[in-house]
Formats: sequence, structure tokens, C-alpha cells
Amino acid sequence: MARLGRLAIQVTALAVLASNLGGCSFLGINFGMAQMSEKECMMRAMYFESNRSSSEGMLAVGTVVMNRLNDPRYPKNVCGVVGQKNQFAQGVLTKPMTDSGAVLAAQVADQVLRGARHPGVQNAQHFHTAGMRFPYNNMYYVLEAGGNEFYEKRDPRTGRLL
Repeated sequence: MARLGRLAIQVTALAVLASNLGGCSFLGINFGMAQMSEKECMMRAMYFESNRSSSEGMLAVGTVVMNRLNDPRYPKNVCGVVGQKNQFAQGVLTKPMTDSGAVLAAQVADQVLRGARHPGVQNAQHFHTAGMRFPYNNMYYVLEAGGNEFYEKRDPRTGRLL
């Protein structure tokens, strides 16, 4: 019984430690995202995913985040969407933003959170590095911006969004 008590204390201590490491996870549970504002999560997605290339590239990434936010298959807040496992750049919520691109990301994040959208993104909820190609027939490309290609997933037979 004492052994079980020590294990519970150790697990609790690890969970508390992990909760102080903003954006990290422990046993599959994300800690720290609640401490970040929606704006900071949006900034980080745009900063790291667009390679700080341009306001157009950042706006396109921000539009994808918002498109996902409006889809019941994804989390219901910006930080949840950005922090979703294997969806955005590794460390997007934890790596430092170190150059002037952070200033531009903050400006564009404000615009996106106030309703601005990149019209070329349309309903796209996905993107990958420009120049890459995959053998899937359900990827309908709508835009290239900020070093990324944005696409909608569509049924190849009907053309309807998936």
C-alpha cells in the first residue's frame, strides 16, 4: 500500500512539473496551452509554418487554423487546433520566436482573430511544404503562399469536400 502511495505522489509531482512546461505533454495530456492566449497560439502557428516569409503566407496559415476551428472534427479553440498532435510543426507551442517575424506574426494574428481570411485558401484545412507531391487523388490544391501549398480534401468521384 505504501508503495502505491509513493507512486501516486511521483506521478502527481511529474504532472505538476509538466504543467509548468508550457505546451508540453505528459502521458498524452497537454499542459500549458491554457496559459497561452489564442493570439499567441495563432502567432506561433503562423510564425513557424510560414517560415516568416510574408504576411500572405502567415494569413494563409491562420486561415487554415480558423477553417479547422469551424469544423466539428477539430478542437474548439485556437490553441487546441495548433497543439493537436502531428498536425503542425514540432515544437510550435514551445520553441522561441527569435526574430522580427514575431512582430509580423502578431499583427497578422490580430487580423485573423478579427475575421481576416486569405481568399485563396477557400475551405482548405491542410497544407504542406511547396514543391512536394503525394500520390493521393483527394488533394485539391487551391493556393501556394509562404512556402506552402494549401489544399482541400475532396472525394475524387464527386468533388465534394471530405
